[in-house]
Amino acid sequence: MSKIIKTLELGIIRRFLGEKYTIGTFLIEDLRLCDTLEDKSRDLNNDGDLSDPGETKVKGETCIPVGRYRVKMAYSPHFKRRLPLLIGVKTHSGILIHRGNTPADTLGCILPGENKIKGQVINSTYYEVKICKAVEAAEKEGKEVWITIK
Repeated sequence: MSKIIKTLELGIIRRFLGEKYTIGTFLIEDLRLCDTLEDKSRDLNNDGDLSDPGETKVKGETCIPVGRYRVKMAYSPHFKRRLPLLIGVKTHSGILIHRGNTPADTLGCILPGENKIKGQVINSTYYEVKICKAVEAAEKEGKEVWITIK
């Protein structure tokens, strides 16, 4: 008998923590989809908060802390379309997964794409559409969507 899956699991494994940006791998159900670009990680001890000595959030220049967050499709007035929104990020609000190419495009959000240019991603629109379709399909099936960022 097959097991009924009640969630769609997304993930990001951060693999490069640079001075101005963070590069990761985006997963859907443990399968690699693409790379990600985020702002700089300021969680020095990687414990999921920004409350330790030397850690501080810089508005629009800090990626979200590691952790597990609920994801829901929501309308973005800024982008004028529905995008995946991360729920329950204590240090940030309005964190979306959306297209973009450089750290200036992130403002704390997650940009999917291909990291073929140092410090950037390309083909971001293609991956935004794929991720949106996956999240929309899961929601339509009544599944919860979660993302784990490591």
